Amino acid sequence: MDSLVDGNHTAVTEFILLGLTNDPVLRVILFMVILCIYLVTISGNLSTIILIRVSSQLQHPMYFFLSHLAFADMVFSSSVTPNMLVNFLVEKNIISYLGCAIQLDSVIFFGTAEGFLLAAMAYDRFVAICNPLLYSTKMSTQVCVQLLVVAYIGGFLNASTFTLSFISLFFCGSNRINHFFCDFSPLVELSCSDVSVPEVVPSFTSGSIIVFTVIVIAVSYIYILITILKMHSTDGRHKAFSTCTSHLTAVTLFYGTITFIYVMPKSSYSTDQNKVVSVFYTVVIPMLNPVIYSLRNNEIKEALKRQLGRKILS
Repeated sequence: MDSLVDGNHTAVTEFILLGLTNDPVLRVILFMVILCIYLVTISGNLSTIILIRVSSQLQHPMYFFLSHLAFADMVFSSSVTPNMLVNFLVEKNIISYLGCAIQLDSVIFFGTAEGFLLAAMAYDRFVAICNPLLYSTKMSTQVCVQLLVVAYIGGFLNASTFTLSFISLFFCGSNRINHFFCDFSPLVELSCSDVSVPEVVPSFTSGSIIVFTVIVIAVSYIYILITILKMHSTDGRHKAFSTCTSHLTAVTLFYGTITFIYVMPKSSYSTDQNKVVSVFYTVVIPMLNPVIYSLRNNEIKEALKRQLGRKILS
């Protein structure tokens, strides 16, 4: 183990990721399954981005945010999954101190940005359904870009608090992280230094962001529900609901896992349960989002048929 001497302590400069399991047969099975999921994630999200860029009928604010959500999902998964796949193939998966910091920052940055993007998409649906006559004004290109900038600034600020907290931790004992990536909680458990401030500050910033984005989504959908219930046309209600179901599904999956990992008391679940939910959060959800939007959104299905038709005829 590489190390640095700091007074009477030996500082850890690299970590060993213990991964999901030590069972050699299960490692092979999980490698194949997660590799397939990752390939679907990359191809699905990349296809979503390209389709939205080339299709004229998808040049709306909702799809502008969806393309950035697909990008965030793709990078978010890529910051964790390739290293996890390596872990299944090697006896000892070593990651440097800097590599650990970069992986942690990437997960927090794009995970936070995804939360803000889901909130922006909820606001977009609120304006489209509740204030359709003002939609072009309230969701102009300038407003969309501003909301996107807020999402990435929010991701940067949240990731910065984790970075500063990670740097303030001193590691002098075991360097074995009981996880498949450099998550913050197992790193805090390894620290030899006082963790009272480094543990509270990231929790406060993440908690504040989660509460803010959830409030935006909840308020948006309360107004949407009230507006839909006031509609006299059954077709109008069905159309309004259909434009929201895919987004609501994505929101439920995202915040459901976030709540389990970061909000529920640590004593209520084991490390193995945390790992399983983290796999769903970092690997499965990024794959599901393009599938959800493709299967539940008629405009995307129509745009895909048109593009495929043009390719076949050309």
